[in-house]
Amino acid sequence: MATKVYIVYYSMYGHVEKLAQEIKKGAASVEGVEVKLWQVPETLPEEVLGKMGAPPKTDAPCITPNELAEADGVLFGFPTRFGMMAAQFKAFMDATGGLWRTQDLAGKPAGIFYSTGSQGGGQETTPLTAITQLVHHGMIFVPIGYTFGAGMFEMENLKGGSPYGAGTFAGDGSRQPSELELAQAFHQGKYFAGIAKKLKGTASLVSIE
Repeated sequence: MATKVYIVYYSMYGHVEKLAQEIKKGAASVEGVEVKLWQVPETLPEEVLGKMGAPPKTDAPCITPNELAEADGVLFGFPTRFGMMAAQFKAFMDATGGLWRTQDLAGKPAGIFYSTGSQGGGQETTPLTAITQLVHHGMIFVPIGYTFGAGMFEMENLKGGSPYGAGTFAGDGSRQPSELELAQAFHQGKYFAGIAKKLKGTASLVSIE
């Protein structure tokens, strides 16, 4: 059976969505892996979003908390708000209490990707504070570490991301993910999918025995 990887994200201005698309490509490049993009529900009224200059949402379906349990591995993506995940994504995580009570997500691998408005805006604190959500669910956090190689040591050009996961800088909103940031996102998707596939295979062997 195929390994199901879900990419669940919130994106107000499209930066996280672009990373999600590239992560999907990376994960889908692993044989035997099925990938699906999901958005979490918006919590702000259309009127407020309009005043904030937010573009229309993409056609990725909105996920419900219980649908998380269907995945063999999940990558969560969100922009930062003061060094932590955006309220929209936190609201979704807060709605997963039923899964927490039954520990339906325990043992599933999980990864994190994100965007920030500035270099000091939370490229490490955002994923670090988000790990608490995974811990309470008993999920297995899968960072990319330094597996991206030389790209992790880039010093000449502005590059988001960290050992925690892929990232981008949005600036005032006009900056889009760079080729290097997108390459890191592709790498994260491929790396994560490979691990999710191995873990599912191991779990299958254990259940057979």
